Amino acid sequence: MKLIIDCMGGDKGVAEVLGGVVAAKAEFGGEYLLVGNQTEIAAVAAERGYDLGAFEILHTDVAIVMEDEPMAVMKEKKDSSMALGLRALADGQGDAFVSCGNTGALFCGASLTVRRIKGVHRAAIAAVLPFQPPVLLLDAGANVTVQPDFLVQFAAMGSAYMKALYGLENPRVGLLNNGAESHKGTPLQTEAYGLLSHADGINFVGNVEGGNLPNDACDVVVTDGFTGNVTLKTIEGIGKLFMKRMKGIFYANFLTKLAGGIVKKPLGRFKKDFDVSEHGGSPILGLRKPVIKAHGSSDARAIRSAICQAIRYAEGGIIASVEASLAAPEVAEETPNRKE
Repeated sequence: MKLIIDCMGGDKGVAEVLGGVVAAKAEFGGEYLLVGNQTEIAAVAAERGYDLGAFEILHTDVAIVMEDEPMAVMKEKKDSSMALGLRALADGQGDAFVSCGNTGALFCGASLTVRRIKGVHRAAIAAVLPFQPPVLLLDAGANVTVQPDFLVQFAAMGSAYMKALYGLENPRVGLLNNGAESHKGTPLQTEAYGLLSHADGINFVGNVEGGNLPNDACDVVVTDGFTGNVTLKTIEGIGKLFMKRMKGIFYANFLTKLAGGIVKKPLGRFKKDFDVSEHGGSPILGLRKPVIKAHGSSDARAIRSAICQAIRYAEGGIIASVEASLAAPEVAEETPNRKE
């Protein structure tokens, strides 16, 4: 297994990415191609005592930043670490690519360089929501607007993912909506509801309201990328707020500190569930090869988790499972007059 790692573009710089790579190498083994500024990588390694002898480095001093337009990765910044890493993956120089850089640029570059699986209308970012049991949300931010048949493919790809990685025999698929009734929502939701209801191989359980996502209403929830991203960021924010408030309660006085000590372990497990660094990155489903989007603010622990995710994705046969899931006529069928 060879992992290609984008060392540039994240909020916390090369140091945290390299720290995560070193931790992953020690824990999971494998080979690594680091794409980034060789001088910076060497300086961090010297400062922290890392041995770079086991890593291959592809040098560039060009980075995609968060302010760049998505197409910059294909035009103005063809020599950026993200662009070089995606080309290396497409050319077979590695088995999976991990980046914590600009989401739009990564999605655009991956779709055009690595390319989509034949028959996939749109790839989608799949994010695991930190509930018990977990829920897979897609699209989590790649496609701001979608067409109803895109959601059918998202459902098929998400189901294949949950089968392969979580062992669910028949994942339940919900359509994120503002009500449970079949007539609720915009034309996108009402038309998608009809298509999902008749799609072979998809265990569609109907509309799911946002408030029911934590209550085991479904295993996969599909929506457009705008709604999905807002949902994901809201859940992450509520998790942080809740832990901050809990910490304030337990540090209020001596008695509450004593009580906090008693429940410290269960609270630690609860915090871990909502910690994005524990869940690694989000795969872009529908591509021919594994591309993992790590959080922009990833620290070394989050990078290590994203690499773990990439390894599981590459070794889990998920791409073959996605290809098989798209074979059903209702899933592969194209909507007439679609605007690409």
